[in-house]
Amino acid sequence: MPDFTILGLLARGPASGYDLGKWLRTDGRWLGRGTSMTPVYRALTDIESRGWVSTRVEPRENAPAATVYSLTPAGVEALEQWAASEHRPDERPMSPEFTKRLSFAGQLGPQYALAIVRTELDFRRRQRAAEQDPVLPSEGAQPIPEIDRDWLTRIDALTHDRGWQSTSLFIGWLETTERELVRECERQHLDPTTIDRTPTHQETR
Repeated sequence: MPDFTILGLLARGPASGYDLGKWLRTDGRWLGRGTSMTPVYRALTDIESRGWVSTRVEPRENAPAATVYSLTPAGVEALEQWAASEHRPDERPMSPEFTKRLSFAGQLGPQYALAIVRTELDFRRRQRAAEQDPVLPSEGAQPIPEIDRDWLTRIDALTHDRGWQSTSLFIGWLETTERELVRECERQHLDPTTIDRTPTHQETR
């Protein structure tokens, strides 16, 4: 599957592989990616083979010349089509995939972001409604003598409570964000229930 994080970053401006890797190691840490440059260059090779980017060599002061990548009209269309495609929430709340889609699909406009947030919120509400009393991993365990059984049950309960509260906070954030995005759509006189799925074919610099 193409790396739409890289494509989304290039929609923000032309960049070299080094520039992209630097962003992913700093601002992009919340995407859950590793620090290796190999996946970045592999992704650039892939999207270049698809005709989604063009390249130019850019001289740099006190450094070797860099290959700089820019989106082509075909790359813009591919990004738009991905952004308008259905968001499928992960079973795990707050997954990097949600953050990636919200950042790089949502950057195309509040309608895109709102559709993603609403899908995620609906899924989390249904997930929460289906929850039952937890079966902790320690139930039925036969711990080594160094582990106190009562404490094992307690630490399991604390760990579960952390996940439950984190999900509750996430649902609250989704609800607040949904309201904010609806207001933004209204401010821009956009229909908050639809996305314009017609590619713009705009030229990129």
